[in-house]
Amino acid sequence: MSQPSSKRFPAPALSALPEDIRTRLVAVQEKSGFVPNVFLSLAYRPDEFRAFFAYHDALMEKDSGLTKAEREMIVVATSAANQCQYCVIAHGAILRIRAKNPLIADQVAVNYRKADITPRQKAMLDFAMKVSADAQRIAEEDFAALAPHGFSDDDIWDIAAISAFFALSNRMANFTGMRPNDEFYLMGRLPKQ
Repeated sequence: MSQPSSKRFPAPALSALPEDIRTRLVAVQEKSGFVPNVFLSLAYRPDEFRAFFAYHDALMEKDSGLTKAEREMIVVATSAANQCQYCVIAHGAILRIRAKNPLIADQVAVNYRKADITPRQKAMLDFAMKVSADAQRIAEEDFAALAPHGFSDDDIWDIAAISAFFALSNRMANFTGMRPNDEFYLMGRLPKQ
């Protein structure tokens, strides 16, 4: 099993973590069968771990006009643009599972413009990519391009917030040398036995 690779910022031992963080890690392990390295790496700074995952959960787990699969598409596309191996692999696995499509994550990561996605999803990713790479140029025409696809102002906020939040995540993963867990590579590619 792969571990976070940072020698400078090693993941703390599970027994050394505050109770609330240890409880969350154990729950994740029970659900997925392993602890994703992002949890271990970010546990290096417990207060920041809590803030990071509170914002993550607020963005990624709520009900709104974006499906959970669409949220993961945003993460995969923008993380690929930011060259974040960890997030592309980990969230690619989640995207495959949430979309029930073993091909979609690779298509979105390599070139979402050629992926088998809807025009609505392409417009969503066009906006997400602009927020991720060129946010200072966001203008009214960017909002107008989303209108025919039925995105509400709250949906547009979600697209932007997910893009911005994962820009932070991508940079921290790259900064720490975070490696994807081996388990992520096959998740959602083959039917469950």
